[in-house]
Amino acid sequence: MTSPHTITIEPAPGPVTVAFAGETVADSERPLVLREAGLPPVYYFPPDDVRAELLSPTDLHTRCPFKGEASYWTVTVGDQRADCVVWGYPEPLPGVEEIRGHLAFFADRVEVTES
Repeated sequence: MTSPHTITIEPAPGPVTVAFAGETVADSERPLVLREAGLPPVYYFPPDDVRAELLSPTDLHTRCPFKGEASYWTVTVGDQRADCVVWGYPEPLPGVEEIRGHLAFFADRVEVTES
């Protein structure tokens, strides 16, 4: 018997900052933390807490059977860029609506600091 795929979403216990190439890209007192079976926790940032001027949309889209279709962005700081390092779910599936419009970062490609 297999267990159901579980996803939980809750407010992070404190502020979280994301930096790339020495520049703050996201800084939030109110990120969400998504925990998904078998994966490390992921912070999702409200769009107002992310520096949109450092992001550029990409053509990449992927589909998660549990969260829906993800869109991706590249971060550029000066002459350094990280392609498709940011993602979000503009129209998430039922059960994970809280992440609608929020943005997440691949933690192994940026610096994430929990306060």
